[in-house]
Amino acid sequence: MPKLDPTTTEFREAGHRLVDWIGDYFDNIDRYPVLSRVQPGDVEKQFAAAASETGKPYDALLAEFEEKILPGITHWNHPSFFAYFSITGSQAGILGELLSAAINANGMLWKTSPSLTELETLALRWVRDALGLPSDWFGIINDTASINVFLALAAARENLGLNIRGEGMTGRELPPLRVYLSEHTHSSAEKGALALGFGQKNVVKIACDDNLRMRPEVLADAIANDRANGMIPCAIVATVGTTSSAAVDPIRAIGEIASREKIWYHIDASYAGSAMICPEYRVHWDGFELADSLIFNPHKWLFTPIDCSVLFTRKPNVLRETFSLVPEYLTTTDTAEINYMDYGLQLGRRFRALKLWLVLEHYGLERLRNVIREQIGFAKRLADELQMRDDIELIAPQMFSVVVFRKKGTDEENAALLERMNASGRLFVSHTKLRGRYGIRVALGNGATEWRHVQQILDLL
Repeated sequence: MPKLDPTTTEFREAGHRLVDWIGDYFDNIDRYPVLSRVQPGDVEKQFAAAASETGKPYDALLAEFEEKILPGITHWNHPSFFAYFSITGSQAGILGELLSAAINANGMLWKTSPSLTELETLALRWVRDALGLPSDWFGIINDTASINVFLALAAARENLGLNIRGEGMTGRELPPLRVYLSEHTHSSAEKGALALGFGQKNVVKIACDDNLRMRPEVLADAIANDRANGMIPCAIVATVGTTSSAAVDPIRAIGEIASREKIWYHIDASYAGSAMICPEYRVHWDGFELADSLIFNPHKWLFTPIDCSVLFTRKPNVLRETFSLVPEYLTTTDTAEINYMDYGLQLGRRFRALKLWLVLEHYGLERLRNVIREQIGFAKRLADELQMRDDIELIAPQMFSVVVFRKKGTDEENAALLERMNASGRLFVSHTKLRGRYGIRVALGNGATEWRHVQQILDLL
C-alpha cells in the first residue's frame, strides 16, 4: 500500500502557491466585502453529499476554496473589520501556525516535547514582564478566555476549602456559593459558573455607575447580605475593557474588598490587557496585583492568530490542585517542574506559544506598542469627529480603541443605519445596548488598519 503522502513534491508546489495566495490576499484585501453576503445554506449546497472516494489535486481544491468557500467568509482579518473585537492574523503569526501544524506535537507533558513547555514558559515570562505584572505570577496558554475564566472559577471554588474536588457539590449539605459580576461582565463568566454547578441564581450581577463600571459599595453590600443569609461568597470577576463599551471597573477598590473578605478575585482583561504593554495605559488597571487570576488574549489585540488566550495566576498551586490527575501511562521519571496538563482540563495541548513567540520576536515590543497607540489615537479622533456632528451622540465614553455612538432618532432607525453601513461591503460594525439604548459599536484592533479605513465610517454617515 502507498504511503499517505508518497513524496513532498505536490506539497511543495501547493505550499508555494498558497503562500503567494495569502500574500496577494493581504495586498488586495480592501477589494473584498468585509461581511459575507451569502444566505444560510448557500455554501453547503455547492458540495457533494459524500466525501471523495478517489481524492482531488491541490489545484482543484484551491479553486473550490476560492469559488465556493471564500464568498462565505466574513473577513475578520480585514482592516475595516470593526465589529466585536478584531483578531489579527499577522504574517509572523501565520508562519508560526504553519510551523506548529507541521510539527504537530502535543505538549501535555514536558517529556512529550520539551520545547513546547519551555517556550510557553519563556514567552509568558516575556509577556508578563511586558505587561508589568508581578514576577511570581504563573501563566498558561489555552484556546479562549471562555475556557480560562472557567479554570479560574474552578480554582476559586477549590480555594474555599470545601473539598469540592473530593466530595463534589451534590449529595451533601452545602450552602449556595456566590459569584459576583458586573451587569456588563462578558457572558463567558456566567457560562463558566453555570458549567461548574453554581446555578444561575447564584450569579450576582452588581449594578454599574454612570460610566458603566461596577459599583464597589453595591458589591460590598451584596457580599454582606449574602453572608448574613448563610451563603458563601466564592469569586468576584472585574473587567478591564468590557465588551460593549471597553469600560474599566475600579480594579483597586474591588480588589480591596476581595482581600478583606478573602474572596477569589479574577480580572478579565481579554481585550484591553494587550494595551498594557504601553506603560501609560497601566493606570487603567491600578490594583491588579490584588487579583488571584487574570486573563488577556494575545489573539485579540496582540496580533497573534486565534486561538491564543493567557491565564495568569498568583496561586498556581490551587489551579494544579483543582485539575491535576495523572494516570499511570502519563507518569514520568524526569524532573520537569511544569507539565501544563496539570493546570487545566485539556490533555492535548497545541504549540500555541510558537506563534506568540514569533510575533513578539519579529515585531518587537516597541513596534507593537506603537500600533496599539496609533489605534487608540484613531478611536479618539473618530470620537472627536462624531461629537462635532449635531445628529450624532456618544452613548459611552471613548475607551481604548472602542467608540459607541448613535444617530439621534429611534433604535429602529439606528439598526437600519447599521444594516446599510454593513451592506456597503466597505466595513463591518456591530451593535450593543447600553442603558436600554441601541448603539453602533466600533472596535479597532487589526494590525493593518489605517485612518482611511476608519474614515469610511464618517463617509457613510
